[in-house]
Amino acid sequence: MRKSESGLFIRKFSHIYVEKEALGYPLTRTLIEKFPQASIVEIDRYQELFARPRQRFVLQKQSPKWIVAVKKPPYFYPGAEVCHDFGHDHFYYASTVLNCLYDCEYCFLQGMFPSANLVLFVNLDDYFENLERLLRRHPVYLSVSYESDLLALESVVPVASRWIEFARGHEGLTVEIRTKSANYPAIRHLRPASNVILAWTISPEPVIRQYEPLTPGLSARLASVRAAADDGWTVRLCFDPVLPVDGWEEQYSRCVNETFAAVPPERVLDVSVGTFRIPRDYLKTMRKQRPESALLHYPFEIKNGVFGYPDELGRRLVRHVYDAVRTYVPDQRIFV
Repeated sequence: MRKSESGLFIRKFSHIYVEKEALGYPLTRTLIEKFPQASIVEIDRYQELFARPRQRFVLQKQSPKWIVAVKKPPYFYPGAEVCHDFGHDHFYYASTVLNCLYDCEYCFLQGMFPSANLVLFVNLDDYFENLERLLRRHPVYLSVSYESDLLALESVVPVASRWIEFARGHEGLTVEIRTKSANYPAIRHLRPASNVILAWTISPEPVIRQYEPLTPGLSARLASVRAAADDGWTVRLCFDPVLPVDGWEEQYSRCVNETFAAVPPERVLDVSVGTFRIPRDYLKTMRKQRPESALLHYPFEIKNGVFGYPDELGRRLVRHVYDAVRTYVPDQRIFV
């Protein structure tokens, strides 16, 4: 966010819909206190609003609302095949917030969810209790920022910090918090946790301006990465998705060079590289939401129900960024 990670958005949320069951939770009170001008509306179940048919995701992004709910089981889901598992056998994700403050043109959430309103699940202790049971069976690699950007939200609802503090005391657990934000200062007061990975999506500045509206620019993201690394956090860099925009070779070469000029390679745990890929049903919905998007209406090829760039183009995109990254980072620390 250009002004601050939270201030730009606080004006947008005119209503907060709260499940009656969620009224007594501390996170509910925290959220309501952040929006003193918002109208508070009690509801029975969040699906009443979130799952209504014929909603317009892109229009709702212009004036989103909060929905506060109590999550019911399951609390954890197997990681999607289109996502990096970074070599972990037991890869899961958890959704404590649905939807994102940002509005990236290629975001899969607009194909996954019927609504752009944000849902906050306030019963984090239920997640933690069930995760402890899972950890008694096997180690867990857990992405907690898969369906939202928790770090971007941290100044409004401190969910990322709750996950960090929980992870700190649990052997066998690795938590990844993925972000495009520059909001590292919101958690800088915390002591780094060795089993928490702060992972930043890195894109060239022209890609950010065109396809990642409302997100911080490249230099702001890199400043957060550098600060986190300097403070002792484990950081990951994700050049994903790599997009074949005009002049993409030069743009991504410059982006990689700028990244490692700002962040010493030895401070980075690993790097992921990937191209745009999306399940068939998601893309169909996304194209309806954004009929003007050349990016989404590209003539993708489909394999095993997933759309992506033709093989030759996909290989060129990945190879170009991979080769640029490997001048700074050893091959064994690059995931494709």
